[in-house]
Amino acid sequence: MSSTRRKLIAGNWKMHGSLAVNRELLARLVVGLQGFTGADVAVCVPAPYLAQAIELVRSSSIKLGAQTASEFASGAYTGEIACSMLTDLGCSHVIVGHSERRSLFGETNARVAAKFAAVALAGLTPVACVGETWAEREAGATEAVIAAQLDAYLAVSSEVQLANAVIAYEPVWAIGTGKTATPEEAQAVHAFIRRRIAGRAAGAATEMRIVYGGSVNAANAAKLFACADIDGGLVGGASLKADDFVAICKAAGGNS
Repeated sequence: MSSTRRKLIAGNWKMHGSLAVNRELLARLVVGLQGFTGADVAVCVPAPYLAQAIELVRSSSIKLGAQTASEFASGAYTGEIACSMLTDLGCSHVIVGHSERRSLFGETNARVAAKFAAVALAGLTPVACVGETWAEREAGATEAVIAAQLDAYLAVSSEVQLANAVIAYEPVWAIGTGKTATPEEAQAVHAFIRRRIAGRAAGAATEMRIVYGGSVNAANAAKLFACADIDGGLVGGASLKADDFVAICKAAGGNS
């Protein structure tokens, strides 16, 4: 089934970067991925650098993503970023519901779902995150936690919107810790996600890409991406290292 879905590698820079560092990193990515057609590639950069980044990747196939967006279309929402602004800048992807947004900034399932709906309505691709903490995993609650997060997205989406979206499974215990779910553990959760979506929209479940996020690196990428229901990765720290990120992309594209 996975052979029919084109893989996606999205780099999440989080709150890192500067004009000089971005220029060097993106220049190396453009060169390193020149002629690469094996997977879709996106970089999700901090909002102040979106305009710089789009100019630096314009000559390449690298897509641009944002790390969050407002659920509101416009108005008196100081500090927020409207989806229309991201479209204006040339973004194609937006991360929604990252665990750091949930745990550090109090974003609930309901708010994350509202953001998902706004991103999808704007014609952007939501990269919608789900995942459990270590305590939840140890308690045997992984599927229940992820089901609740998924159901919030499903409640606000049409089948077409779901098919065009990306779900990112990011076990919270593996983000930035160096721990990674084994390919078998990750595949089991990805399969559960696809089954859950199929219960609402069978066609979308077949088409939708489900990517893995959680200490993806050049050493473990190929084994993860070989799993039937893992359609790429949401890459954190390794996306800040040009050689590592290029290697991960090529692992997703069969080293093409």
